[in-house]
Amino acid sequence: MRVRALVRPALQLGMIFFLAAGMRAQTASLPSPSRENALALERQGKNAEAEQAWRAMLKARPSDPEPYAHLGVLEARQEHYKEAVADYRKALAHGPSLPGLRLNLGLALFKSGDLKGAIQEFQPLLKQTPESSPDNLRLTILIGMAHYGLGEYAQAAPFLKSASERDPNNLSLLMALEHSYLWSKQSKDVMDVYHQILSLNAESPEADMLAGEALDEMSDREGAIKMFRAAIAANPKEADAHFGLGILLHMQMKFAEALPEFQAAVDNDPTNARARVYLADCYIRQNDSQHAQPELERALKDDPTIELGHLDLGDILANKGNNEAAITQYLAATKLAPNDADPHWRLSRLYRATGQTDKAREEVALVGKLKTQEYQSLHDQVAGAANARHALEQQSNPQGQSQQQQ
Repeated sequence: MRVRALVRPALQLGMIFFLAAGMRAQTASLPSPSRENALALERQGKNAEAEQAWRAMLKARPSDPEPYAHLGVLEARQEHYKEAVADYRKALAHGPSLPGLRLNLGLALFKSGDLKGAIQEFQPLLKQTPESSPDNLRLTILIGMAHYGLGEYAQAAPFLKSASERDPNNLSLLMALEHSYLWSKQSKDVMDVYHQILSLNAESPEADMLAGEALDEMSDREGAIKMFRAAIAANPKEADAHFGLGILLHMQMKFAEALPEFQAAVDNDPTNARARVYLADCYIRQNDSQHAQPELERALKDDPTIELGHLDLGDILANKGNNEAAITQYLAATKLAPNDADPHWRLSRLYRATGQTDKAREEVALVGKLKTQEYQSLHDQVAGAANARHALEQQSNPQGQSQQQQ
């Protein structure tokens, strides 16, 4: 089990969002007193009065795109981004060439959470701007962050890399790039970015944790532990660092060492139910169910979706003879992980111990079925890897292959 699958996606990044400075559009019509009045009210921050003035202009000139564009700006100012999008689209319908309009539409879509729509607006704008221009850098960042927000980390990485090369001192960009490389399984690139971050900020616990996760992905468990310890040294109050280190130690079955890390994670973040479950599991591994049970009960109250919590609590209850409550916990675990044989195996033992032989046989049959599926899946993965390796060898040495055939 990899650390990244367990460390809550709490390694969140402070992102810089961009607001439109306002429409600088010019229309072919001559300035009118009502237009100048609307612009003045807008500049003074009198949003309600400015809106009335622009709507009055629309009545007189319903096909003029400029009032719609400015109404969009006023809505965006008040963080009414969906309303701003509607106004910008109306402006586009009447004046698609209005300067700055598509950028403002993209920004409103971005801020409203419609990241796919924002990318569709930003992409053509990016192609139209010189690569060395500030607008190009801005759009590159926005597209990268939009992909990032969508969880499209492989697509985000090239944009964030391009932006960070042009703005090498921007820690936020580098952190986003490091995340993107990690979550798109480009572990080696994570380490390259990690060294860049260290040159700007020698004590970055978040960068240390990401590097630790990357090393874990590369099966360098000791290196990963070292990185998480560095993160804790940089910030002892960082709950995720303690949790990540605890997970690594737990996977190595070093439960006595893992326990204080999970305790520190819970102390610094009492809402971290997963850390609390692993803390309880460490107590159980040391035959201390007295301390484990209240931790499990609180964790499952906060987050009832943690399979390990139900399994551990079921074991404690079964050992106390509270069989019905234990069965309830095991059944909850089967619903959370229907392809996991472990809770069915525990149920079979408990059913047999309580004389429910028919149910015990049903659970044993399920265990056999799930184990067979598990072995078949593993066999398919190994066979697939072997076939891929064989095909690669054939491509790299076709002459040798023909000689062997002869």
